[in-house]
Amino acid sequence: MVAVAGKVAVVTGGRRGLGAALVDELLARGARKVYSTARASYVDDRPEVVTARLEVRSEESVADFARGAADAEIVFNNAGVLLPAPLLTGELEGADEMFDVNVFGPLRVTRAFAPTLAANGGGAFVHMHSVLSWLAGSGAYGASKAAAWSLTNSLRLELAAQNTQVVGVHAGFIDTDMVAAIGQPKAEPAEIAARIVEGLEAGEAEVLADDVTGRVKAALSGPVEHLTFSATG
Repeated sequence: MVAVAGKVAVVTGGRRGLGAALVDELLARGARKVYSTARASYVDDRPEVVTARLEVRSEESVADFARGAADAEIVFNNAGVLLPAPLLTGELEGADEMFDVNVFGPLRVTRAFAPTLAANGGGAFVHMHSVLSWLAGSGAYGASKAAAWSLTNSLRLELAAQNTQVVGVHAGFIDTDMVAAIGQPKAEPAEIAARIVEGLEAGEAEVLADDVTGRVKAALSGPVEHLTFSATG
């Protein structure tokens, strides 16, 4: 279990949406410092927040950022991208970008920060997945989140030896710009952020952040044709 109070955390994609809510929640729970990243430089006036430009698709950018955040103890792999398109007819460039950001991005960040967390006592990685990790019908985005789920579960085994906690987070739709066009009920980012940090501090390996995610996870043992998603509900 990793308590947040007094710790130094990293939140990728922390400028807006769930990432911004995670930064707020960490500070509310007493984090000593939070590195918050975005693709473009920005300013946060709070003294505990250190903003940084980070491109998770670039190994060089990730390595440079990790060197500058050598005091990190908890890393939230939150940065992600959603480019809706059918698998059969959508541009492959979009699918490639989603896999590069949503799968290889967290892997790059985890590889870069694993030695840092080991040197600082173990700490934790928290990876954002989605209820769409388990549902067909969301194209390459869902496929990328399914791959990210598998990646997280394997990293949990590999990082256990250095006493690093690895938390996978699954959530339904959150009221952010990313899913604004999807006609489904949406949770407030602050509510989901609180559940994520509570799960981290409770030592959970996996956080099911809302009721719909719990229902879908329970259905994984049933017929695969029932595991489908419709954007219009």
